[in-house]
Parts: sequence; C-alpha cells; structure tokens
Amino acid sequence: MTKLSAEDIDADVAGKTVCTMFAETAARQPDADAMRWMADGKWQGLTWGAYRERVRNATLGLKARGFGRGQFGLILARNVPEHLIADLAIVHAGGAAVSVYNTLAPEQIEYLANHSEATVAFVEDEGFLAKLIAVRDRLTHLKHVFLIRGAAPDWATSWDELLSDGAKINAEQPGAFDASWRAVLPEDLAALIYTSGTTGPPKGVMYSHRNVTWTSKSGWTHLEVDRPLRLVSYLPLAHIAERYVSHWGSLYRGDLVYFCPDQAQLLPALHEAHPTFFVGVPRVWEKFQAAIVAGVAAEPDAARREAAQGAIGASRKVIALKRAGQQPPPQLAAGVDRAQPLFAALRAKLGLDECRVAITTTAPIAQDVHEFFAAIGLPLIEVWGMSELTGPGTANPPSAPKMGTVGTALPGTQLALGGDGELLARGGNVMVGYYKAPEETAETIDKDGWLHSGDIASVDPDGYFSIVDRKRELIITAGGKNVSPANLESLMKHNPLIGQAVAIGDRRKFVSALIILAPDIASGWARAHGLADQPLSALARHPDLIDAVRSAVVEVNTHVSTAEQIKRFTILESEWTPESEELTPTLKIKRRVVDKKYAAEIDAMYAEQPGGYEVKEVVAAKAG
Repeated sequence: MTKLSAEDIDADVAGKTVCTMFAETAARQPDADAMRWMADGKWQGLTWGAYRERVRNATLGLKARGFGRGQFGLILARNVPEHLIADLAIVHAGGAAVSVYNTLAPEQIEYLANHSEATVAFVEDEGFLAKLIAVRDRLTHLKHVFLIRGAAPDWATSWDELLSDGAKINAEQPGAFDASWRAVLPEDLAALIYTSGTTGPPKGVMYSHRNVTWTSKSGWTHLEVDRPLRLVSYLPLAHIAERYVSHWGSLYRGDLVYFCPDQAQLLPALHEAHPTFFVGVPRVWEKFQAAIVAGVAAEPDAARREAAQGAIGASRKVIALKRAGQQPPPQLAAGVDRAQPLFAALRAKLGLDECRVAITTTAPIAQDVHEFFAAIGLPLIEVWGMSELTGPGTANPPSAPKMGTVGTALPGTQLALGGDGELLARGGNVMVGYYKAPEETAETIDKDGWLHSGDIASVDPDGYFSIVDRKRELIITAGGKNVSPANLESLMKHNPLIGQAVAIGDRRKFVSALIILAPDIASGWARAHGLADQPLSALARHPDLIDAVRSAVVEVNTHVSTAEQIKRFTILESEWTPESEELTPTLKIKRRVVDKKYAAEIDAMYAEQPGGYEVKEVVAAKAG
C-alpha cells in the first residue's frame, strides 16, 4: 500500500478545489458516462461533458440572480442527478451547498435555512415544495427558489428556465464560467453539513475546498482505489458518507454513479449497476444477510438447502480458524473451495457480484454479520469517521483488513488516545469548525488542533483501532459499573428476530432493554409457526415469540459480565424507520428521543410491580 505523509498530500492538493477536480475529470473523459438514473421506466444517462455543461449553465443562471461568493444554497432533493448539479453550481458560483435530509419537518428546514442564512433553495418536486411553503414566510434570507420538477409557482423559477438563462449568458460571455470557478480558493467553504442531531440541535459542520481535496487524496489512497468505480448513490446526500463517496469521490476519480432515490428500490438498482464499490450502514448489511439466510431456508429441495447451509457454516469455520492463526483441515478447506460457485450466486442475488470493496460504516456492526459476508466471499471493510473529519479517519486497507477493528489511520492523519481513551485526530481532514458556534468548535478542536471525537477507542500493536463506545453514551449503573450500550445492542441484533435494540440502565439498579422486531424476519417466523397474517403489534405480544426473544437475550447474557446482563426487556409494537422520531436518517438511534418517548415503558421495567418481561434464566457470566 502506498505510504503518504501529510506533507505529500499537502503538496498534491496545493491550489486545488472541488472545481479543479471537476474540470480535470471532465476534460480527461468528456464522453464517458458520469451518471445514470431511472426516468419514465428507462435508465437515462449523462456524460461528463454534458454534466459539466449543465453545471456551467446552472452556475451562470445563479450568478445572474445575485448569488455569489460566501453565500449558502439549500438543496431539498433525493438522490437525483440535479442534486449534484445544483451542489456544484452553488460551489462554482463561489458559495457553499447545504443538503437537507428528506425526512425533515418544515420547522426543521426553517431552522437550517435561517441558521445558514441560505439565499437560494433548490427543491426537487411539489412534495418538497410544500414543506418549504409551510415556513416560507419565516425564511428571512431566502431570495430565490428553483423547482426541479413540476410547474413552478410565480414566485419560483423552474429548473429548465435556470439552465436556459445560463446557456444564453454563456453564449454572450463565453469566459464567464471559467472566471467564476477559477476565483474559488482552497480555503473557501464548499459545503455545510448539519449533523443529524442525536445529542441536541443540529450543528453546521464547515468544509473548505482543501478539506475535500485533502481527504479525497488521503482516503481513496488508503482504500487502494486508483481507477473509476461504479457506484450506487442511495444514502442521504445530506450525510458525509454519501457526499464523500458518490459526489466528491466521483469528481476525484471519474466514477459512474447510478442514482437510487428510493431505498426500497435499492436491490433493483444494484442489479442494474453491479457496483464495483459499495457502502452500506450496518442495518443495510443486516437486512442483506437476513434476505440471504431466508432465501436459503426457503429452498424447497432439502438436499440443496442443507448443502447451502452447510457450505456457509463450513466457510465460517475456515474464517474463524484463519483469524485465530490456524490452518483449516484440508478436507474442510476443500469443501469451501467447491462451494465458491454457490457463494458467487449468493452475491449475485444482491447485485454485488462485481463488488471489489464492500464498506460498512457510520455505526458498530455485529461480528456475526462480518463473519457471514466474509464467508460468502464479500468481506466487509470497516471504516470509522465522522462529519467533523470530512468523512473517514481510519479504514481497514482492503489488502490487509483486520475483522473487528476500524482499521488504521488514514495517510497524513495523526491519531492519539486521550487519558480517558477518547480517540483524537489531527490532519487536513479536520473540519474548519461549526458554523456560528465558536464555543462548540473550541470544545471539539483543542488549541493544538486535535479533534476530540467523543468515541472511546483502543489500539492494538499493529496500529489497528477499535471503537469501544461513545463517550457520552456509556451507561453507569447505580452500582457504579460502566456498561457499553453499543456492545449489548450489537449482541442483541445477532438474533435476526431483533431489528433494533436499546440498552437502558444509566443510574438504574440493573440493565434493561427496549426491543423492536425485524418485520420481515418476524413475519417469516410467524408463518413457520402457523401465525400468518399477524401484524407486528400482535406478534410483539404473542407468548411464543416473546419466549424466542427471551432466549436471544439469555444468549446475550452469556457473553457479558453479571453487571452488564439484561434483566428485563420490553418489545415495542411498531417499527422504527428513518421517518420515525427514534432514528436519524442514517439509522442511528436518537437516545434522548427514545428515553423521553418511552419513559413510561422504561419506568415500568423498574417499578415495584415491574412491566415488560423478566429474563428468568440464570446464566454463567464472564469475569469482569
């Protein structure tokens, strides 16, 4: 793997901006496809040359309306081509783009628009426009609204009109676009990403062009990616992970991006794109695993079904032995070799048959999920990062991954552990700061330039880091025992019946849990037990399913110390989704929301006559 120092990266990106990355890529491969998307039932495409023309026209149309250096532009759109074109138009006009999560309520959009003082807004369709209209009278800085699809009201401008105006300006002033983007400097802001607010009001993370170019060079070198990729853009573009990979990453390399605006259509998009690089949050990988396991279990031919299950089990044994530094028995290894066509077919069912690098990021992932995908020939490369680091801070190099860790420091990035184990980072990927929040910036980035991540970590002798927990989320029981909720929650989700889990116990006398059933798996379980057509709310109360969940919790308790064991649990009756209050758009749990919304259920588990379900079985605890 190429070793780069901070000085090497500094020299490579000197003078570069997002605009120069785009210009170089479009000039290098103007006729190559840059993006594809579904419209009118067919896949459409756009080359890099045509992509640049649209950015040019949108940029000039924006500037003609007074948008320019130092201003912010809001984008309310899903993963569609116009989202990236609007972003780049804002940037090439000298401004910074602010993408908005699709699930935000009008009042939350109002907060972001007013806090950023956005002067323009790009809106995908009438559904998004309705959210803006609900608070339009209170958006004191907004001057122009551009509607991408649909009939624009008289106070807004259509997307086509914006592009048409820009094309006319370009014909009259051929050098206007070049003059605009060449005036953009590496220290200028390129984007403002608002954190999803798990611990309070969203904070606007400021990124300079240098942040983007520096982290692109560092991160993609570490991930051993040196040629254009095929990508599927489906995670929110308001989140740093998707922004870094499918937007800035595609500009850096010249990738082909397939857009999937509806996550329910991810599987068809994967089968169309056959991505060579794919990023999934843990919940996506969990669902993929559940789908494969369910598909194998549904094989009507008993011999084929048992052979497939046996092959996966054998491959997992080989993985476990190799991780332990042992050579698998020749007969076992030979059986796994013979099963490779089966594993290729399983990967193909996900559309990941050509995937060279599969990433898991944004939250801890269960070891069981790691082992499953390694067993079928798709090892997951775990990456740790955060908005404040322009994306990645560590990653497992694909040529030398270490399962169960988040890998080693990115080139040029310094990492250290604070006295309490907090992971600290310093480098060109550290954000400029929080917008309009100097005190919070100073709390996060100290005087020596170290960013305090809030994550508790450990590091092994080879320099591979592991994330232990969030500093502010550690449970301290009434008995003074420190408990990692993330560890317990990960262990609970090993059982496919459990879709979401939250460990409770801070300042309480014991640990309890709130549990959400995985709808698809619970439905399959119900059919297998003669309970077809039972809604999730009814299944959550069914005695046999409660016993199945209890068994899963008992299994969790065998892996932790006595103080960490879950004594009671409650099964909630409705699913949590990105549209619900409990999860962020990237499927992270909003613990403060959960604590407040389910206060009655939580208190009931600790009452004199307790609610929920008791974990009656006594298990042998690990020492500690």
